[in-house]
Amino acid sequence: MSRIRRTAVAIAAAAATVAALTSCAAHAPKTAAAGSASGKKTFVVGYSQSNNAEPYRAQLNAQLEYFVKKYPDLKLLPITDAHQDSATQVSPVQNFIQQKVDVLILSPNEPAPLTAAVQQACTAHIPVIVLDRTVNTDCYTSFIGGDNYKIGKLAGEAAVQALPHGGNVAELQGTLSDQPQIDRDKGFRDAIAGHNINIVYHQEAKWLKANATAITQRWLAQDKKIDLVYGENDDMALGAVLAALGAGKADGIRFVGIDGLAIPTGGIRAVQLGQMYTTFIYPTGAQQAADTAEAIAHGKTVGKHQTLQTTRITKDNAAAVYQ
Repeated sequence: MSRIRRTAVAIAAAAATVAALTSCAAHAPKTAAAGSASGKKTFVVGYSQSNNAEPYRAQLNAQLEYFVKKYPDLKLLPITDAHQDSATQVSPVQNFIQQKVDVLILSPNEPAPLTAAVQQACTAHIPVIVLDRTVNTDCYTSFIGGDNYKIGKLAGEAAVQALPHGGNVAELQGTLSDQPQIDRDKGFRDAIAGHNINIVYHQEAKWLKANATAITQRWLAQDKKIDLVYGENDDMALGAVLAALGAGKADGIRFVGIDGLAIPTGGIRAVQLGQMYTTFIYPTGAQQAADTAEAIAHGKTVGKHQTLQTTRITKDNAAAVYQ
C-alpha cells in the first residue's frame, strides 16, 4: 500500500473512531454471544488474520482451526488474510459484522486503521477477541497476547550474556506501527543500556524473512562489525542467518529471535542446530482464543486481558521443547 493510501486509511479510521468512541459505553459488547440464551446450538466465529505469509501466523491459523474443532457447537468461518494491508483487512471484518457472527476474532495488521472496525462490532453487540496485537479502543471483550516488553527485555538480557564485554548489534524490526514491535524494541534497549552494547543498525523489515535477508546483506557489505543480530521475530532472525551464511560471516555473529515455533523451519530447531543463539516462545494464543470463544458463546465471564507466558530456548532445552 502506498504511503498516500496508508495515510488516508489511517486518517479515515481515526475520524471514524473518534465518532464511535462517544457511544462505546452504550454499545459495549455483551459477555455472551447473541442467541446463547435461546438455546442456539451452533455459534459462528469469524477470524481476520493480518498476514498468512508469516510462519507464526500460519501456525496460529492451523492451531485455531484445530482447537475450535474441540468444540462441536463452534463453527469457524474461512480465515481471511489481510496480506499485511490494513485497508484490505477492514473489509472482511465488516463482512463478518454484517453476517452477524457470534464471536469475532481479530489479529490487527495495525492498531489505528482497525480500531473503527472493532467499534462497529462493539456497536453491533458482537463480542470481539483481539489476538496478539492491540487496537486503540478498549471496547472489546478480551485481549489475548504475550508481554512483548518483557520478552524484548529478556532478549536484551540474552544479548548482554552473549556479549559480556560489549559489542555491536543490528536490529531487524517488525512493522513500526505495531505495538509488539514497539514493546520488543523498548524492552531490548532498556536491557542493554549501560552494558557497552551499541545498536549500529536498525531497520523495519515488516516481520518477513526476505526483507530481513536483503537488509542484512546491505549491512554486512558495510564497514561496521556486527556481533549480534536481534530479530524481533524468528523469521527475520533466520533471514539474517541466510545473509550471513552467504557472506561467509555467520560464525562470528550471534542471532537472537522471538516466536519459538516448534516447526522444522522455526526458531526452536534453529537453536537446536546452532544456527541461532537463542529465541523466546511467543505463544500463538490459539487455544486460549478457542476456549474464550466457547466461554463467550455460553455467557461465561472471560478475562479482559489474558497475558501469555514465555520460555527461553537454548541449546540445553531446544530438543526437549521441540519434542
